[in-house]
Amino acid sequence: MGRRPDWLEEAVFYEIYPQSFKDTDNDGIGNIRGITEKLSYIKELGCNAIWINPCFESPFGDAGYDVSDYYRVAPRYGSNEDLEQLFEEAHKTGIHILLDLVPGHTSWEHPWFKESQKAEKNEYTDRYIWTDSIWESPEGYASLRGISDRDGSCLVNFFTHQPALNYGFYKPDRLWQQSMDSEGARATREEIKNIMRFWLSKGCDGFRVDMAGSLVKNDEESRGTIALWQDIRGFLDKEFPEAVLISEWGEPDKSIEAGFHMDFLLHFGPSHYNDLFRCDDPFFGGKGDASEFVKKYLESCAKADNKGYICIPSGNHDMDRLAKYIKGDRAKMAFAFLLSMPGAPYIYYGDEIGMRYVEGLTSVEGGYNRTGSRSPMQWNSEKNAGFSGGDENSLYIPLDPDKDRPDVEKQLTDPGSLLNEVKKLISVRRSYRALMNSGEIKFVCDGEEGKPLIYIRSYDGERIIVALNPTDREYKMENTDVKELIYVLGDEPDMTDGKLLLKPGSAFFAII
Repeated sequence: MGRRPDWLEEAVFYEIYPQSFKDTDNDGIGNIRGITEKLSYIKELGCNAIWINPCFESPFGDAGYDVSDYYRVAPRYGSNEDLEQLFEEAHKTGIHILLDLVPGHTSWEHPWFKESQKAEKNEYTDRYIWTDSIWESPEGYASLRGISDRDGSCLVNFFTHQPALNYGFYKPDRLWQQSMDSEGARATREEIKNIMRFWLSKGCDGFRVDMAGSLVKNDEESRGTIALWQDIRGFLDKEFPEAVLISEWGEPDKSIEAGFHMDFLLHFGPSHYNDLFRCDDPFFGGKGDASEFVKKYLESCAKADNKGYICIPSGNHDMDRLAKYIKGDRAKMAFAFLLSMPGAPYIYYGDEIGMRYVEGLTSVEGGYNRTGSRSPMQWNSEKNAGFSGGDENSLYIPLDPDKDRPDVEKQLTDPGSLLNEVKKLISVRRSYRALMNSGEIKFVCDGEEGKPLIYIRSYDGERIIVALNPTDREYKMENTDVKELIYVLGDEPDMTDGKLLLKPGSAFFAII
């Protein structure tokens, strides 16, 4: 792991899906200037870092995760100059900006791939992964076949239109499988460095890296991919030592060794993240069980040797909205958890006001079931919820049709709103080092079915107990010498007779 920039210790991230955040030119699609316009809102919320989903030129078959030019902002979002202006204005307010880097594949419309398809050998022939014969498909992978005069099948990473870039094979076992040190694999790696160099020099503060653990193939233990990222981290440490790297990997022991500053616990994989927020009976819905999550979380911490950050997001562009499963005051308790755990918190745009998953939408730009989590941000009760002044039918994705849909303007004036609770929680987090990103954690109660989740955060002698009880039962705990309550949700705990009684549906943070 590279040197951790100081600002990461207090970082609270806000994820922005650019096409759905704020439209300033009334074409129904959000843009970069819209993000710049709303920096004051993000700052007032308490977030000091933004992750922007892909904003590069693309045919948008996968909402921008199919890049056709890494060096150019998609015209629908504005210009490179608009993005540089965003960097500049964000830095003035103390906000850092991370871009979404998609290194594993491109669009099949990328000029590199058009050259790679040609039968004649050229600079880009080996930029992608091809077999030697059209009749041989890459075993274990989907592929493109019969699309050009080149004799071979091309491996794809995700959708059919996303051919995989070539970083080599850790253990080549076919003639067509190139090693990590092959000329084509080295050229791909160096081009990714060039892309990073380009945007970092423009003012970007780092990258969230899509599918970071999948680059080198035939790499079951990830040793090749770890080595690849260590090489890239070395380049960054030399030229851009403050650059932040965040991985979509889901295995913190590997990603942090690879040089990333943090990794996510995600809705896929072994993390049991869904047990908390997204299942039939989620823990924060009041009837679930958090104990397997706690077990896996502690395993991840131990494997990563407590280096780097393990982050737990409120949601993201690939998940159903938090509000689909967690409603009312229980959503406030979910945020009390998210904003009191170690690692950098991530808030997906709109989750702070309880934006709903919009059911029954036709897929937009490869969203499919994810489309309902990507609807326009709801700023106020005016036309198009304040997202766009354009025609309603021009909106990138339809708005939540509910007349009582939540919006920022209404919640700002309601002292009991979810938005104001989130603002309060971020403020409390920032007031105590023990609650910040590097504070240690010790679980007192693991949230087994019917029980609360209780843990102690500590840093340099400061100790804070966090107790979260989404259940409908009271819970007695030993009085842990509570000195001062610093946050309460619902009823205050009863601290009499040497016991502490945690009321149903309540939570508190206290100095001990």
